[in-house]
Amino acid sequence: MNIHPGFTFRPGFAVRLISTVSGTALALLISSSALAADTAPEVKTAAVHAGLAAKAENVKGVHTHLHHTLNCLVGPDGDGFDSDEMNPCGDMGKGAISDTKDDDMKGKLENAVDKANSGLDTDDYDEAKSAAMSVQKLLEAK
Repeated sequence: MNIHPGFTFRPGFAVRLISTVSGTALALLISSSALAADTAPEVKTAAVHAGLAAKAENVKGVHTHLHHTLNCLVGPDGDGFDSDEMNPCGDMGKGAISDTKDDDMKGKLENAVDKANSGLDTDDYDEAKSAAMSVQKLLEAK
């Protein structure tokens, strides 16, 4: 079958063309999925630090670990990020809130940020510790 002078349709050409196009599309789909950050490690690390805050023996310890929690949640470009405090999630992504595409999860994480901020805003040990426990529960809830 000649479509154009000098062009010969070879048997199997269409199959190879379709396979190549399909394979390329699949590779792009897989790579774009792999590039989407997985927030689970960031959320888990934030929950660990909220737990450490809840177990701290003084308000300074509660505040320190709540800062770590907050840094994991908001990331370096987020509101409330404190560059003077450790970011235990620094190599995991851009912050759990930035990295999540799930609106329900984003809302849950934003609630955790609000609660963490309430613990950071008080110098009362019991209030700060209570806020830390609430943050931990929010982050560990499935």
